[in-house]
Amino acid sequence: MKRVFGVKKDKEPPPSIQDASDKINKRGESVDEKIKRLDAELTRYKEQIKKTRPGPAQEAVKARAMRVLKQKRMYEGQRDMMYNQTFNLDQVAFAAEGIKDAQQTMSALKSANKELKGMMKTVKIQDIDNLQDEMMDLMDVSTEIQETLGRSYNVPDDIDEEELMGELDALEADMGMETESDGVPSYLQPDKESDLDAELNLPSAPMGHAAAAGRSNAHAEDELGLPTVPRASIRD
Repeated sequence: MKRVFGVKKDKEPPPSIQDASDKINKRGESVDEKIKRLDAELTRYKEQIKKTRPGPAQEAVKARAMRVLKQKRMYEGQRDMMYNQTFNLDQVAFAAEGIKDAQQTMSALKSANKELKGMMKTVKIQDIDNLQDEMMDLMDVSTEIQETLGRSYNVPDDIDEEELMGELDALEADMGMETESDGVPSYLQPDKESDLDAELNLPSAPMGHAAAAGRSNAHAEDELGLPTVPRASIRD
């Protein structure tokens, strides 16, 4: 039976976009080579037309140049169509790559979504709130413990801070006055002797000319040879 009907051939897989694009690019390269050869022929025919005189010879060269020019235009048209086909294939390939990237992105998102749901089952908002409340309570208790341990046993609680500040200012003022007086504090300076004359408000001893006048009055004598009485005594 196989010899009669033959063996069914396996279908070849359809060409990919990249294969089709490569094939078209190879055809375009061959067309470009043909266009270059035609350009070289046109250049040679132009030189011949310039060198030949007007007449049948020049007309024959022009006819060959016209034929080459028509072939060039035909190949240029084919090249443009192949360039358009290549552009379309590139667009399709770009769209296909975009769809593949989207599929991979969707697959990654689905996997991440599944993992996230599994993790969210183990974490509850209420548990987090309770944990935060417990931490705040523990911090408050820790602060109270530190404040309790940092209290001073000898300092009473009813001390007026304003009164302490006033005493501190007065102490600073006294220290400033002591430093101005030769730099010796008042409690280290010697005690001054009491001035009895100033306390009794007695007149000071006569000095200078007043003392000399008193001595002359003390030795003066009256007409009878007796010492005269001081004037101050007479006034008294």
